[in-house]
Amino acid sequence: MDIGRGQRALDPYALPQQQPATFVRERPRRFFDQCGSCATCHLDRHPHVPNMIRGERIIEGTIGAEGARLDKALAEASGLSRERIKALMSEGRVTLDGKAAAQASLKPAAGTPFAITVPEAVPAEAAAQDIPLTVVFEDEHLIVVDKPAGLVVHPAAGNLDGTLVNALLHHCRGQLSGIGGVARPGIVHRIDKDTSGLLVAAKTDAAHEGLARQFADHSIERAYLAVVSGHPLPPAGTVRGAIARSSTNRKKMALVEDGRGKHATTHYRTLERLDHAALVECQLETGRTHQVRVHMASIGHALLGDPAYGRISPKLRPILSSLSFTRQALHAAVLGFVHPVSGEALRFESALPDDMRELLVELKRSS
Repeated sequence: MDIGRGQRALDPYALPQQQPATFVRERPRRFFDQCGSCATCHLDRHPHVPNMIRGERIIEGTIGAEGARLDKALAEASGLSRERIKALMSEGRVTLDGKAAAQASLKPAAGTPFAITVPEAVPAEAAAQDIPLTVVFEDEHLIVVDKPAGLVVHPAAGNLDGTLVNALLHHCRGQLSGIGGVARPGIVHRIDKDTSGLLVAAKTDAAHEGLARQFADHSIERAYLAVVSGHPLPPAGTVRGAIARSSTNRKKMALVEDGRGKHATTHYRTLERLDHAALVECQLETGRTHQVRVHMASIGHALLGDPAYGRISPKLRPILSSLSFTRQALHAAVLGFVHPVSGEALRFESALPDDMRELLVELKRSS
């Protein structure tokens, strides 16, 4: 794996700053915070004390700058997302100067003391499973993995376990501060089960919100390597077209008229001409479901092995059969983004997996 700073030419064969408040401190919630009668209060002797306080923590501090919305100021001070702050406010867990705060748009004066009571993240419904992961980068806020083909990202009907989320729950056990109050990895983007390559997941609310914002404004750098049928003409270009669920096959996506689906843009360029095929790099402006597969098929160059959008050429069928290559030839090779907490620009590259390397070797040999 390669970690870089800024864009570089892709070799297919090679392997918002958090703003502190004026004063912030965290402490575990003590029993006598709820009971007041003695500092050695035992929960079994005082049933009026709620059980949830066992895992609560309190974030205390003072508002740093005047004129900022309360939810924004507290998010910057605490590292929690603004949506999480709003949820805690609705539960009466945020106080300003000792009084419950319920208005997110309030603009408190600088120096106003605040306290945020954060309950322990509840366990995720998905089970943690010891599934091997290739970790490219990891810190306390997020993790980048190189997903193998065949691994589903998120549990769903038909795939309730054995997914990337199950693997992350095991790998990150004890490190998840909670996404929306649930101890789970924050999945901000997905790649298909039979697509390999790079994927980032958040460990904290703040990282989840920051990454989701970058995906929403299309500032994430993403490049895929694909082996397509034929030789695209022109050899480089841009495919634009709205994508929506197919009206004839709900398991497939399709190009639709503008206004019905979601706008999608793919920039492609041919890296290497092969026997009745080509190695193509696809850079995404948007990240729609099956985007590369739909767009390349729409210009007559479907991905080799794609069971949904491609038809195997009789001239290529013997090669795919001899290699038992039965998945779409697609690999998420580049992922670049700004670290949502440190503000550092990060860029990762992943080499082609063995099955796609073997496919290229055979296509070169037959050309």
